[in-house]
Amino acid sequence: MGNITQEQVLQALQDVYDPEIPFNVVDLGLIYGIEINDKKVKVKMTLTAVGCPMSYFLVEMVRDTIKEKIPEVEDVEVELVFDPPWTPDRMKPEVRKLLGL
Repeated sequence: MGNITQEQVLQALQDVYDPEIPFNVVDLGLIYGIEINDKKVKVKMTLTAVGCPMSYFLVEMVRDTIKEKIPEVEDVEVELVFDPPWTPDRMKPEVRKLLGL
C-alpha cells in the first residue's frame, strides 16, 4: 500500500456518471481539483448546471466510489464550486464531438 495518488482518484471517478449526460464526471470536466492529505481526499467539483436536482446524488456517488475503489482512503470531502462556471469547453474533445458540440 503506497500513497494515494491523484491518478488513482481520477481513475476511480471515471466510474461516476452524470445522471443526465451519459459520460463520467472526469470526461465531462466536472472535477476541478483533487487534494490528498495522508488518507484523506478532497475533491473540488462542479455541476453542469447550478441548482441541478441530482447534485446530492452525484456528490454521494463521488464520495462512495473513491472509498470503494481506493480502500486506503479513510475520508472523502467533496466541495461543490461554481467558480469558474462549467462550460462544455471543459469536456474532453472526444466527448464534445460525440455530443455534437
